[in-house]
Amino acid sequence: MPISRRAFLTSACCAAAAPLITSLTLAAAPGDKRLVTVVLRGAMDGLHLVQPYADPAFRLYRPTLAVAPDDGLIDLDGFYGLNPEAQALLPLWKSGELSFVQSVSTPYRNARSHFDGQDVLENGGVALGDEKTGWLNRALSAIPSPSSRKAVDVNTSAELLLRGENRVDVWSTQTDLTMKTDELAFFERLYRNDPPFAQAIAEAEVIDGSTDTLFADEKRGAKTADIARLAAGMLMQDYRIASFSIAGWDTHARQKPAFRAPAADLAAAILTIRETLSPAVWKDTIIVAITEFGRTVRENGSGGTDHGTGGLAVIAGGGIHGGKVIGRWPGLAEDRLLDGRDLMPTGDVRELAAAMLYRQFDISPGSLTNTIFPGLDFSPSSIYLKSV
Repeated sequence: MPISRRAFLTSACCAAAAPLITSLTLAAAPGDKRLVTVVLRGAMDGLHLVQPYADPAFRLYRPTLAVAPDDGLIDLDGFYGLNPEAQALLPLWKSGELSFVQSVSTPYRNARSHFDGQDVLENGGVALGDEKTGWLNRALSAIPSPSSRKAVDVNTSAELLLRGENRVDVWSTQTDLTMKTDELAFFERLYRNDPPFAQAIAEAEVIDGSTDTLFADEKRGAKTADIARLAAGMLMQDYRIASFSIAGWDTHARQKPAFRAPAADLAAAILTIRETLSPAVWKDTIIVAITEFGRTVRENGSGGTDHGTGGLAVIAGGGIHGGKVIGRWPGLAEDRLLDGRDLMPTGDVRELAAAMLYRQFDISPGSLTNTIFPGLDFSPSSIYLKSV
């Protein structure tokens, strides 16, 4: 099978590194603002993380899953309560560094396939296959002052969200250049007259050196906190955009215990990024956690929930005006449910992402609605800009 020059370059770097387990995708951009996107793969049940306990219908739909404030639900504002499995996030809520966006979704409807839903979430289009690249990669082309837009691809591929014509780095907490100094020198001499190879080797060395500094003599793990720590460490340097995923949200059965691990991972990711960044950098950073779709309002017979539509997004950052649940609550009355089963979406998750790109990188509304999120209705008067 023929192999492309780019694929060979990638393989050359990966051959010098330890096996990749969980990837982290990064990109550089001008300015001091940072953006971290976290894709919650498996369709997180937003109604379980942030429960509308004051809606009288909620407990009727979820007789075993609903938690009351008397049973440990953490009251947020008299209407919503935070699942105690995410209690570690409460200090951020109280300090105004955390908000939730309720009842949002992509334009994806009806089929409820994880694969297709994630495709639409990451390509930023209206329907499956509308775009072949990721919206975050397209955003790189629209960021003003493009002088420092650079990246190196050390892994086999980036997540769709950051896939496209702009170069991005893909790295792993487990990636480690294990060659000795004389072996590295050999490769440097070998590829001295071949600029693409020489650049790939040089950039791999730089990133590996940064990772060594970050983890020092500690064992490099592949847990979510390790990935978040690596992301934050890179954001302290030249990188301004980072993206990674947290899986485990597909809770069709025994949702209460199944929810525990991913909820802890989400809290660990956000808190680790905050702890690793300096206070000044944390103030300029926004984390956006999004999922492909929500889950059914009614719990099923296995103590879980099935694929739905309206979901929840999470926003955190040192400079946001948080401590609120954003978005218009549609209600849970029978005639307010989508298709008689799902939370009715009242907001487009793409508008939320567009608002964060506008806020962090001054990307023009025209670029956001024409190129990055084709067909999206967005303006600087967006509720998500006013609320965050």
